[in-house]
Amino acid sequence: MPKIDNMLAILWMLSSNKKVTAKQISEKLEIHIRTVYRYIDTLSTSGVPIISDAGHNGGYTLLNNFIEAPLFFDSEEQTALFHAAVFAEEAGYYGGEALSRAISKLSNYSNEEQETKLNQHLTSLEVIHRLRSLTVEPFLKDLEEAVADRYSIKMLYHKNNEDQSTYRLIDPYRLIYWNNRWYVIGFCHLRKDIRSFRVGRIENIMRTENTFTVPENFSARDFFMRNILPAIEDTEEMISLVVSGSTTALGDLCEHWFLSHYLQERTSNKAVFLLEKSMLDTFVPNLLLPYGKSIQVVEPISLKKKLIDVLSELIKFYQG
Repeated sequence: MPKIDNMLAILWMLSSNKKVTAKQISEKLEIHIRTVYRYIDTLSTSGVPIISDAGHNGGYTLLNNFIEAPLFFDSEEQTALFHAAVFAEEAGYYGGEALSRAISKLSNYSNEEQETKLNQHLTSLEVIHRLRSLTVEPFLKDLEEAVADRYSIKMLYHKNNEDQSTYRLIDPYRLIYWNNRWYVIGFCHLRKDIRSFRVGRIENIMRTENTFTVPENFSARDFFMRNILPAIEDTEEMISLVVSGSTTALGDLCEHWFLSHYLQERTSNKAVFLLEKSMLDTFVPNLLLPYGKSIQVVEPISLKKKLIDVLSELIKFYQG
């Protein structure tokens, strides 16, 4: 084991707040006791407040205030943690205050060289924040705790196509962040089925005393993606959508959250998707129109006609 790993292991042992002898450290790490003494001296010289008690009940301990300090991170790890905090804030993550405390600890226990290097990296990245409702953040904390503790919740929920909000009793399995929105996936006792709920539509949350068990091998990701993508009911009616265009436009099209799931082939100037005919008549025309002249539908011909119909309706709408 490298020297730095051994010293970190010693710190872990000392952070237990129990007195540890050199012999115990030697046996645990399988190193010579004289090596333990050298590592202890190195840690003490670097500023770690190790207390050494001699005698029959002697051993090593740490000062209490140092036990709460974070482990040592190198500059690359510190930068990654700072950047992760920036992205978490952009997502509307509820633990902003906790993140700030963690970042402060990292700053407090960084040496001058590390701090200078860290500041250089921090100024190299910026995330442009979207406008979001701050009322979502406290619900995220309550939901995360309910998911972790396996407690059912009762929530007042406003469905998009309903005039009045209704109370739902759900077993929250997972929280999901997708497409700039937070969702909670769980079993809805009203519908007797697993459903997804937008956190932004929750008006109130109450934790209950009921507990639950998440179904074995349940994947919130798979469930969520199945529900936002139209189901393919008849594979015999699948039609190839062939699109040509610039490399940049095709790259953007192939990364689209909807079309990317149906991509079959991609070259420098062509992309082939396999979709159901009903999708070509409903979803696809509106997805392709924003790309303008940067792409062109090669086939099917029916989609070209559908695009003309959609554009004609828009022209009539605005002319009227």
